[in-house]
Amino acid sequence: MQAEIITIGDEILIGQIIDTNSAWIAQQLNSVGIRVKQISSVADYPADILVALTLASGRADLVLVTGGLGPTKDDVTKQTLSAYFDCGLRRAPEVLAHVEAIFQRGNRPMLEINRRQADVLEKSEVLFNEMGTAPGMWVMHKDKPYVIMPGVPFEMKHIMRERVLPRLRNLEGRTPVWHHTLLTGGIGESFLAEKIADIEAALPSHIHLAYLPKPGLVRLRLTAIGEKLEKLKQETQIVADRLKERIGEHFLADEDTSLELLIRDFMKEQELMLSTAESCTGGNIARLITALPGSSSMFEGGAVTYSNAIKRSVLGVKGVTLEQHGAVSEETVREMAVGAKAIFHTHYAIAVSGIAGPDGGTPEKPVGLVWIAVAGKNSVVARKYLFGQDRAINIERSSMAAFWMLWQLLISEKDSK
Repeated sequence: MQAEIITIGDEILIGQIIDTNSAWIAQQLNSVGIRVKQISSVADYPADILVALTLASGRADLVLVTGGLGPTKDDVTKQTLSAYFDCGLRRAPEVLAHVEAIFQRGNRPMLEINRRQADVLEKSEVLFNEMGTAPGMWVMHKDKPYVIMPGVPFEMKHIMRERVLPRLRNLEGRTPVWHHTLLTGGIGESFLAEKIADIEAALPSHIHLAYLPKPGLVRLRLTAIGEKLEKLKQETQIVADRLKERIGEHFLADEDTSLELLIRDFMKEQELMLSTAESCTGGNIARLITALPGSSSMFEGGAVTYSNAIKRSVLGVKGVTLEQHGAVSEETVREMAVGAKAIFHTHYAIAVSGIAGPDGGTPEKPVGLVWIAVAGKNSVVARKYLFGQDRAINIERSSMAAFWMLWQLLISEKDSK
C-alpha cells in the first residue's frame, strides 16, 4: 500500500513555517507498513488543491491531507473538498457541542464563524478532535480512503494516534517494512561508501542502503521490504553486523540515535561530569547537551568566553598565551579546557575557539579556522579544523567535531582511574 501526503497552506510555500507534519506522518505510516510515495505542498487556492488531489488519487492507495480547516476565509480546504468529492457539508452536532463547551469554559462569545468549525463533509466519518475545534474527516471515495486533518501539529498528531492509525492497521495491502539504522562518526560519506562498497553491492534486491550525512556524522539506514517482518529484522541485522565489523572505530551505535545522546548515556553510566568553554560556538554545545532530558546527570555547566578578557578572568587563560598565540590557537584552547575543568570541578571539559565568519579572518587565520580541545581525566587533546565560509555551518560543524573528540577521549580513558 502506498500513500501520499498533501499539506495545504501558503505559510509553508513562502517558508514562514517548516512542514514538520509530513515527516511525522510519514514515520507513523511506515510503522504500520504503509509506504509514502509522495509528499506535496500546495497553496490555499482551490484550483491547486484540486490538482493535488487528482494527481494523488492516480498514484496512491491512501491520501492524507492536513491544513486549511480553520474558520476564516483563507481556509478553503473544506469547501474545495466538498467540490472534489461532489458532496455538501453538514453540521455535526457532537462537534458543535464540543466547540460550544470550549467557548463556554473560556467565557468567550461564540460567533457563527466559530460554529462553522462543526461543518464536515456529508459523506465523511468524523475523526473527533479533543485537542481543538477543527475535527478530522475520513472519506471513502472511489474505494480509496482519504484522511483530512487540521494543520496544527499537536491536533493532527492526536487525531492520527487516536483515530487514524488504529484504522490503518486494519487495512489490507500493507507490506512489512523494516528500517535498521547505524550511526558512524569521524569519516566522510564518500570514504565510508568506498569502505563498504562490496557489502552494499552484495545486498539482495529487497534490502536497500541509504546514506544520511550531517556534519561529522553519517547514518546508514538499511530498508528491507518483504512478507514477514521477523525475517526482515533478522536479515538486516546480519548485514548490520557485517557493516559494524568493517566500519571499525568509526562505528558509534546500532540504532537511530545521536552522538549527544550516546555521550549523555555513557557519562551518566560512568558517573562522569562535563563542562564547556565556548567562544565561536556561542554556547551551542551546551545548548545541544541541555536539550536532552536527563542531561543534569552529566553536565555541570558552561561558559561563553567570547572576549580575551573573559577568557583570562573566568577561565584563567594566561595573558602571555593570548599575546603570543592569539585567541584562536592550540595553546589557548588547551588552557580554556583545563580552566573550565578546574572551575566547574568536572571530569571532562570541551573548549572551542575559532573564526566563525563571515568576517574577521586573516591570511594566517582565515574564516573557518577552529581549534578544539578536550580535557579528560589524564590528558588534554587538541585539534585544528578548517571549515568553510558559512557562519551557521561552521558553528554546527565545530559542535559536532567537539562531540566526536570528547567521545574518542571517553572511550580511550574508559578503564583509567
